[in-house]
Amino acid sequence: MSATAVFPDYLCRQMLTTPLGAMLAIADDNELSLLEFRTRKDLDGQLKTLGLIDSRPIVDESNAVLRLAQQELDAYFGGDLTNFSVRLKIKGSPFRESVWRELTRIPYGETVSYQELGRRIAAPKACRAIGSANGHNRIAIMIPCHRVIRADGSTGGYAGGINHKQWLLGHESRFREKRG
Repeated sequence: MSATAVFPDYLCRQMLTTPLGAMLAIADDNELSLLEFRTRKDLDGQLKTLGLIDSRPIVDESNAVLRLAQQELDAYFGGDLTNFSVRLKIKGSPFRESVWRELTRIPYGETVSYQELGRRIAAPKACRAIGSANGHNRIAIMIPCHRVIRADGSTGGYAGGINHKQWLLGHESRFREKRG
């Protein structure tokens, strides 16, 4: 008897719905590889990078990971979820991976500066590189790069659109205040 493959030979793609518009999600049966606003700048570039990381073909169908991602996004946008359980495929350079992992440690409703994030990963002078890593994050909201702001408290950039970043920060702030 031959061993059964753990990973399917394809990735699943589905558009997920959010109050901020459709988000493209791609996952295998184990991990979410991409979650991006359909309107994101350079979405094609993100898809190309994903193809270099995981060359399996992509099919338009759902799976358990995508269904869980939609359920958790619904709960997040409803103010009922502050931490995601969907398994994430964090794949990039060692520096980018360290930034993305640290982003997942920023508590819901809080923000940190690029400089503070750099300090946390032992690269306090790497603000531009951290900004670049944030811009290359392929899993919006669940790897919360929207929680990183400038040292002066201004919002800074966001590849998903500055209006989305402001909305997400406001949303988290409102629900955090309600929770006390």
